Amino acid sequence: MGRYVLRRLLQLIPVFIGTTFLIYVLVWALPGDPFAGLCGERRCPDAFMARLTDKYNLNDNIVVQYVKYLGALVQGDFGETFSGQSVGQLISLRFPVSIRLALVAVAIQIVIGVTAGVVTGLRGRGYLDNLVLVSTLLLISLPVFVTGFLLQQLLFKGEWSFLPVTVSAQARWNELLVPGFVLGALSMAFVTRLTRTSVAEHRRADYMRTALAKGLPKRRIVVVHLLRNSAIPVVTFLGTDLGNLMGGAIITEGIFDIKGIGGLVYQSILQKQGFIVTGIVVLLVIIFLLINLIVDLLYAVLDPRIRYD
Repeated sequence: MGRYVLRRLLQLIPVFIGTTFLIYVLVWALPGDPFAGLCGERRCPDAFMARLTDKYNLNDNIVVQYVKYLGALVQGDFGETFSGQSVGQLISLRFPVSIRLALVAVAIQIVIGVTAGVVTGLRGRGYLDNLVLVSTLLLISLPVFVTGFLLQQLLFKGEWSFLPVTVSAQARWNELLVPGFVLGALSMAFVTRLTRTSVAEHRRADYMRTALAKGLPKRRIVVVHLLRNSAIPVVTFLGTDLGNLMGGAIITEGIFDIKGIGGLVYQSILQKQGFIVTGIVVLLVIIFLLINLIVDLLYAVLDPRIRYD
């Protein structure tokens, strides 16, 4: 196992360099003036423009720019905005909020989606199965902003008064329940269907019939054998979806006025703050790579037949 982890960590290095280089090129090699509008409607002084160009190494080749950026990034320096504010400080203020929001969304997917998928997969076709399939199809067909708007209207009208209506600057866990549901609703529908299909498929497998023939308790058969083998595709989806939720929360954070990285990315794109966009996306790439490694290691826990020698 140790050799496998070391090998995977070494494999992450070229993947990280390749993805971050592509991101850097897409952000900084696009045509146009990155400092446009920095001084309002009037043109910035030449001395000021020259100082910014030198500060951000824009006179260098794009490869040289990236190498210098990567050298600073390894030391924990994400760069500065055009106004001189630390990008790392901006991210540290917004990132915990988005992490909490994404974790709430994943928790809702697990509690509701996995539970509904397991129940319908075990029971087979029937009223409950049809109800779950129709409900998930409805969630899949509704855009995120429609789901968010409908839930907001229910909250503001007092129909669900036990849930917080707004999200404060602290973004407490209970305040993120509704935004978390909105953010994870689409993925929750896919998790439900994926779990249902996986459980139904493994329920008819040979090892299930063998376990039943041995006289093992039904609870043990379901928990130890059926759910562990059925969980592999679900765990894969949830692992990759966690990074997607953090990066794709722009609409949800906008609806509920949450001060997370989604809104920060949107503002940075409008203001052409390349270092903020690059820093956030690089951080998301790191999270994606680490989550994929954790998911791979979980495979051996869920399925004893998988070994990393």
